[in-house]
Amino acid sequence: MTLHPQLLSSITKNLYKFTRHHHSSIPFSPKFTSLSSPTSFTSIRRIPRFCKGTNFIVFGKVDSLRCYCNNSSNNGSNSNKEWTEEIEYLDESGSVLYKGKGVRSVEPGLDDHVMIGEVKKPLVNAMAVAKIAEVVKRWKWGPELEAKLDKLQFVPNMTHISQALKVVNDGDGCLSLFRWAKRQPWYSPSDECYVMLFDGLNQRRDFDGIQVLFDEMVGDSASSGISMSLAFNQLIRYLAKAEKLEVSFCCFKKMQDAGCNVDTETYNSLITLFLNKGLPYKAFEIYESMGMANCSLDGSTYELMIPNLAKSGRLDAAFKLFQEMKERDFRPGLNIFASLVDSMGKAGRLDNAMKVYMEMRGYGYRPPPTIYVSLIESYVKSGKLETALRLWDEMKKAGFQPNFGLYTLIIESHAKSGKLDIAMSAFSDMEKAGFLPTPSTYACLLEMHAASGQIDHAMKLYNSMTNAGLRPGLSTYTVLLTLLANKKLVDVAAKILLEMKAMGYSVDVTASDVLMVYIKEGSVDLALRWLRFMGSSGIRTNNFIIRQLFESCMKNGLFESAKPLLETYVNSAAKVDLILYTSILAHLVRCQEEPNERHLMSILSTTKHKAHSFMCGLFCGPEQRGQPVLSFVREFFQDIDYELEEGAAKYFVNVLLNYLVLMGQINRARCVWKVAYENKLFPKAIVFDQHIAWSLDVRNLSVGAALIAVVHTLHRFRKRMLYYGIVPRRIKLVTGPTLKIVVAQMLSSVESPFEVSKVVLRASGDSVMEWFKKPIVQQFLLNEIPSRADILMHKLNILFPSSAPEIRSLSPPKPLIAGRADRHS
Repeated sequence: MTLHPQLLSSITKNLYKFTRHHHSSIPFSPKFTSLSSPTSFTSIRRIPRFCKGTNFIVFGKVDSLRCYCNNSSNNGSNSNKEWTEEIEYLDESGSVLYKGKGVRSVEPGLDDHVMIGEVKKPLVNAMAVAKIAEVVKRWKWGPELEAKLDKLQFVPNMTHISQALKVVNDGDGCLSLFRWAKRQPWYSPSDECYVMLFDGLNQRRDFDGIQVLFDEMVGDSASSGISMSLAFNQLIRYLAKAEKLEVSFCCFKKMQDAGCNVDTETYNSLITLFLNKGLPYKAFEIYESMGMANCSLDGSTYELMIPNLAKSGRLDAAFKLFQEMKERDFRPGLNIFASLVDSMGKAGRLDNAMKVYMEMRGYGYRPPPTIYVSLIESYVKSGKLETALRLWDEMKKAGFQPNFGLYTLIIESHAKSGKLDIAMSAFSDMEKAGFLPTPSTYACLLEMHAASGQIDHAMKLYNSMTNAGLRPGLSTYTVLLTLLANKKLVDVAAKILLEMKAMGYSVDVTASDVLMVYIKEGSVDLALRWLRFMGSSGIRTNNFIIRQLFESCMKNGLFESAKPLLETYVNSAAKVDLILYTSILAHLVRCQEEPNERHLMSILSTTKHKAHSFMCGLFCGPEQRGQPVLSFVREFFQDIDYELEEGAAKYFVNVLLNYLVLMGQINRARCVWKVAYENKLFPKAIVFDQHIAWSLDVRNLSVGAALIAVVHTLHRFRKRMLYYGIVPRRIKLVTGPTLKIVVAQMLSSVESPFEVSKVVLRASGDSVMEWFKKPIVQQFLLNEIPSRADILMHKLNILFPSSAPEIRSLSPPKPLIAGRADRHS
């Protein structure tokens, strides 16, 4: 019999539901052709009777209605249950296709088609894909899945597998299907399959699985010779996006070794990864390999490379890419313009920076504040303040508010360049904008106003700074106090110094600096006043400044004020050296008033220097000294360390001889000169050139020392000529222009034969020999000249020029090793 189509459709649906519920281990394809159509169903001549406990399935294929028996019975016996009657499988025309008991066996590769009449038509790919997808979704993974796949009634191909991978959303199932397919004889490597597998693994963030699959793909590609460029590129992009630096770079290298083409997007992802990881030079290496591979750059590549090349200092390469980008009709982004302007400005290429800036304006971009700030900073640092100020005004007209740092830069740069009006205008705008200037900004303005002598503006800034609660820096106080000192505003300077002390600064050095300003300017009264203020405020100074102030008081004749300073100097354990003592003695030599002489003698006594004891002993009698004058002088000069004090000793001898000559102590003066010459303080003063010329050089001596040297040396020449009979051709007295008149006047009183020239007094040896024989000359040279010569000696003070050699030097003399060796010999 033949079933009615509606009844057959109902039976099929009910049997399908029953089988899916009770026998889920049998695979089934939900995609089947409807059996209700009168032209598309297979007839069954009669409905067979089932054995007890028997189930069946109806597969809705067009070619047949298939029934499968369950091999297990309800009582658990293993005996096979058979159909009780035969089944006839009919085609659409009613002809018998198959007749027999039980299920018609299905063989893969033989039943992978449908019958349309007597014509075999292959299965539709969609049906095969659906069958594979259903099996994978049902069994997921493992041996059971592979067993079901092995029993498919058709032989799949790689198209089926790739399409099934798209349908199956389970990662494990996709991998199981793919690895099953790899073991099949019909398998061939597919780029598309790997792409879909990588997609699934990336969605699950399974990067370990990605690496394993990558190794499989490399092996497939090597063994088959098929390029997997699409999968390679996709994999590297996924790894780069996940910031897997080492893995992505390793895969990139393997991809290059495999000869696959790397696309621009992959290069961009790698470059971005290295830049984000702070490895710009590695990113540049990727970029260079991109050029070697002849891979064209896209807009993203330019946007990546140009800013980073510029920031790394490779401006030429960045600018070349910038030009190339424009030639290829890519529109540069604002980030490219900003980076080029900033980098070129910082590198000092201001012309190029301005050119790029104007080009950006030509593209219609509105410059952001960062570009204005960068350009202004670059022009300020290069000293082009006019251009910087023009950009400053342009920025404000564009509606951008300068930030704190930019205000500070404009103010300090214009202040340091002396443009105080512009600096103060920007400073006022900064305060109006609500920014509180930093101490450095205040200090810069204050220091520049102080340097220009604008005390009112400087004090106004200082008061504004303190009222704002800011703590002025040490340099600010120093500059302000120096300005007040130069303006001689002692009271204001004292007030500022006390405020500085209240701020916690150490003021001793700063106060001493102010004191030195007064001393150097010669304001001795103000210096003494400031020193008294320091003492009353408990502020100390150092001995060097005390000495400087003492010498200034001595120079200005303030001997009464000088003595307390010297007492302070001595009481603070400072040592009065020979130079300082000699300078006081020099003031005594020049003193014309008796009260001042008493002050100076008291000051000399206050020094407690051994030279003062020597002076006192020199004017005592032999009974009080206990030894002759010459021995006493020799003993004093033996205690001098000539390596350290040779210059000071020369200075002392010159001044002392002046004083002794003025006091009429010629004999004592000759003893001092003799000892000084013995100790080689003036080794080149006397020169004996055999029978040719004898000379005496007194150019480096004071007036008193020169007169004593002339008398004593002529006495030596007389003894040498008369006793030994040695007469030179000529005798010279080298005096220089200063001492020429003094020496000439002294010798003219005894009718000397010396002729006066510009700087030398000279005479022939024979004429001097005859002159030495005169009794008056002998008396003169032996210091037996009558009172007329004494009067001459006492009046020498009016002949002392202000340029006398007792003008001292603080620099220590250089030791003369050779001279010392000669002295000891």
